[in-house]
Amino acid sequence: MKNIVIVTGASRGIGAATARKLGAKGACVVINYNQAEKQAQAVLNDVIQAGGQGLCIQGDVGRESDVLRMFEQTQKHFGVPTGLVNNAGIAGSSKRRIEDLDFETMTDIMRINVIGTLLCSREAVLRMSQRNGGKGGAIVNVSSLGALTGSPFTFVDYGASKGAVDTLTTGMATELAKYGVRVNGVRPGMIDTEIHASAGMADRVEKHGPQMPMGRAGLAEEVADVIVFLLSKESSYVTGTMVDVSGGAR
Repeated sequence: MKNIVIVTGASRGIGAATARKLGAKGACVVINYNQAEKQAQAVLNDVIQAGGQGLCIQGDVGRESDVLRMFEQTQKHFGVPTGLVNNAGIAGSSKRRIEDLDFETMTDIMRINVIGTLLCSREAVLRMSQRNGGKGGAIVNVSSLGALTGSPFTFVDYGASKGAVDTLTTGMATELAKYGVRVNGVRPGMIDTEIHASAGMADRVEKHGPQMPMGRAGLAEEVADVIVFLLSKESSYVTGTMVDVSGGAR
């Protein structure tokens, strides 16, 4: 069966690394992006050069119409997806405490990180689940170690959104276990990606990486390796599991 995987937020960081690794395994990879078209096209080129097939689809995962269009285009171009990586997410543009939170930022974080994951998962399940006539599949949700720590003194609203992703992973896994769809999640810790600069903390990895138990921050590729495993048949008896990719941090 052809391996068709949608990776949201795949123009950079963990999403891009995951798309590249899937391409190297010969998968058909849908590279979702919102604004970074040039970066998404570069990832697409890497996927094709690695031996896979690819398609870039612009879309805001927090908008239902965009999600519907993404799944329709995927099915038309490649067929019914066999995998979904809910990676798209934002942390806000600055470090903040609870009393600094503004409504617009909170709303955007929940819309993309939580509603986006729900919308994409719903559309994937409608196509994958044996209950709906599908052939099964796998979903991997990208959470954060912040779901456990609450991200205090940095962005508690982001931590709360990732806590919701963890809960969703557990609930979906139980609902779908009988119908051929596995649902798991990864919780990255301090990973060297662009999200820190986007959140106004460009020096965060350099400053805090050496304080991690392993003495360094992780790489996007190290998280991607776990995601690809959870999508694969090698993890066929794994569902409802959250894997911490945090270098031992808690």
